Amino acid sequence: MEKLTHQEEELMLIIFQHGKGFTRDFIQQMDDPKPPYTTVASIAKNLERKGYVKSTRYGNMYEYAPAMDENEYKSKFMSGVVRNYFANSYKELVSFFAEKQKISAEDLQEIIKLIEKK
Repeated sequence: MEKLTHQEEELMLIIFQHGKGFTRDFIQQMDDPKPPYTTVASIAKNLERKGYVKSTRYGNMYEYAPAMDENEYKSKFMSGVVRNYFANSYKELVSFFAEKQKISAEDLQEIIKLIEKK
């Protein structure tokens, strides 16, 4: 799937949170200053073209809904991050956060326990 722009990702997260809705619904969920209606409608159409959302037409309005579940989206997104920034190594990802002190030893122990349970 095509990579999302920052604006597309922001709208995608709102759509996941909202479930489904119309452009005006999504605008209400956005921070101020709110973008113009036409901008959000264009971003939603791009998300549809890229296969992230599907739409149903009601007259001259479109209702948008996720085309995949949020966990599938997260998995694809994280796989891309790991592939593009960490040489396709989850170990490198964890090492990066450990070095930057963004993950504690306790967190790492919990992760190890989760892995061992599987």
